[in-house]
Amino acid sequence: MVEGVLKDNEGTIDAPIERHKKNRTMMCVSKEGRRAVTHYRVLERFEKYTLVEFKLETGRTHQIRVHCKYINHPIAGDPVYNVSKSKKIKFDIEGQLLHAYKLIFRHPKTEFLTNFTAEIPGDFQSVLDLLGKDE
Repeated sequence: MVEGVLKDNEGTIDAPIERHKKNRTMMCVSKEGRRAVTHYRVLERFEKYTLVEFKLETGRTHQIRVHCKYINHPIAGDPVYNVSKSKKIKFDIEGQLLHAYKLIFRHPKTEFLTNFTAEIPGDFQSVLDLLGKDE
């Protein structure tokens, strides 16, 4: 879930990422960074938020969070990359509204394609239900 309403239904963020020069625990978009590509598709728009599906073409540290900050639509509740005035989201949950529903990767030893899915957590679903009622 990102803050604000994305205009386009889908798109690609192609912006290189590297470790932040001043805060070494953070990453940032930088022309000196390694290539990072994130594809996104809007699932649902709310008044002040957008539910988005992301597909990573690359796998950089904090990639989704950094790319969302870069396009001025940070992940709701992100304590590191969301520097907006509404950093403290109005929902009674801890953490950010970012969930990996599906992970697919080639196992490094067996080379078999490995696939994991996890249903959306209850607190995230509660926020979606609450936002749906506000419409």
